[in-house]
Amino acid sequence: MKQEVVAVSPATARASPATGAGMVGARLGRLRWSICALLFFATTINYIDRQVLGILSKDLQAALHWNEFDYGNIVAAFNAAYALGLLVVGRLIDRFGTRIGYAAALIVWSLAAMSHALARSAFGFGVARAALGVGESGNFPAAIKTTAEWFPKKERAFATGIFNAGSNVGAIVAPLTVPWIAINWGWQWAFILTGAIGLLWLAFWIPLYARPEAHPRLSKAELAHIQSDPPDQAGARVPWLKLIPHRETSAFAIGKYMTDPIWWFYLYWIPNFLRQNHGLDLSTIGLPLIVIYLIADVGSIGGGWLSSTLIKRGWSINAARKTTMLACALAVTPIIFAANVKSLWVAVGLVGLAAAAHQGWSANIFTMASDMFPRRAVGSVVGIGGMAGAFNGATMAVIVGYILEVTHSNYRIPFLIAGSAYLIALLIIHLLVPKIEPVDYADAVAARPFSIGTIVGFGFMGSIFGSFAGWCTGLLSRVSGSGLLKYMALGAMIGVVTGIISGIVITSSGGKARA
Repeated sequence: MKQEVVAVSPATARASPATGAGMVGARLGRLRWSICALLFFATTINYIDRQVLGILSKDLQAALHWNEFDYGNIVAAFNAAYALGLLVVGRLIDRFGTRIGYAAALIVWSLAAMSHALARSAFGFGVARAALGVGESGNFPAAIKTTAEWFPKKERAFATGIFNAGSNVGAIVAPLTVPWIAINWGWQWAFILTGAIGLLWLAFWIPLYARPEAHPRLSKAELAHIQSDPPDQAGARVPWLKLIPHRETSAFAIGKYMTDPIWWFYLYWIPNFLRQNHGLDLSTIGLPLIVIYLIADVGSIGGGWLSSTLIKRGWSINAARKTTMLACALAVTPIIFAANVKSLWVAVGLVGLAAAAHQGWSANIFTMASDMFPRRAVGSVVGIGGMAGAFNGATMAVIVGYILEVTHSNYRIPFLIAGSAYLIALLIIHLLVPKIEPVDYADAVAARPFSIGTIVGFGFMGSIFGSFAGWCTGLLSRVSGSGLLKYMALGAMIGVVTGIISGIVITSSGGKARA
């Protein structure tokens, strides 16, 4: 295997003994890429487990007598639990580290995935999906934090693209295996066997992983490369109440809020779309799904590669990330025609292109968090953004279920939403953060109660929790369809007002953040 070489200028060698003459020409090593491979396999397992339901949904709906409302709420249960998990898991990973946090997450989500085999009703599946959501919420905060620890900024988008490609590989492996298992052994075994894979991953993670500074196999040259960025300012973990008023936090969270639900839509409804609109069944659905996620893999790695390459060629981080995200947002837009095409493979191509663009977008928006925030806050920021995306994924699931039920499974409106979300999200990101640059906590000023950061940040958080409260209230009141959506809309409006008032009170009493 070809080894990388550290090239150090004489000036740099004189300035820094750690990267000086003794390091010139030293073989850099690739241990960090082995760590990235572990993240890739964990993400692969994560997506195998969550996609089983989407592949089997049409058969389970027929066997257990679900309608589109029921299925939407089952999907929403996963997303809501995933979001609530992110409220806690990001902070826990920042506190206890990725080695322990990742292992605990794998155990929880593997057991939850296997527990689907015990469900016999829509409610039972909802409970199992909620447990799965809690466990799986640990994957991306842990993976992003690990990437921030093990890679310099110029390599992070590429590394993120590689491990994020595991989501597509998982989405490929699932249709290769799940239909065969379900046809030959029954749907229960499809959940049991795929869920058990995660426990095998622990046998590699626990003995192989350590922080770079403590890893016995890491060379001094590679450690110096990993730590080549200017060091983060020392300090304690940043409280959420100081993160929320930052415009950078809102930009990341709103970007995730608007685009994550589109990926959930592909994951849970594209199998049904292809089966209904193009006459596929459980035995023939595999190949089209495999093609879609193979195309998506190209986007995941390509999106990370593009922005990293632009940075290496002298582009600013701001220009490289936003240019790549604009290209991805434009590539999504043809999905609006997917419901109208008659050819199966044209539909597959449109969905595949949109999925690839989403993954390229995802690699860059994830990396934005580590571009802007210090390592000690990255897990929390990613947790906030992931929570926002997952909560809106629950909202999107209810909306899609309602639309498909009342339109007799017409997918035009869901695809229109998917095609427009990214351009709107990028516009909002740019308005909130005209220039991507590190947040300097040492020089932060007290957050102003009526600043854009405070109003947008707390209002946005309030809308998320208000919508979730409305969904829970509607379920407890046994309403569905448009009634449930009205509860959610009312909850969101109340949440916005409550959030803004709370933010004004909190920031008036102190705390530091960029307005």
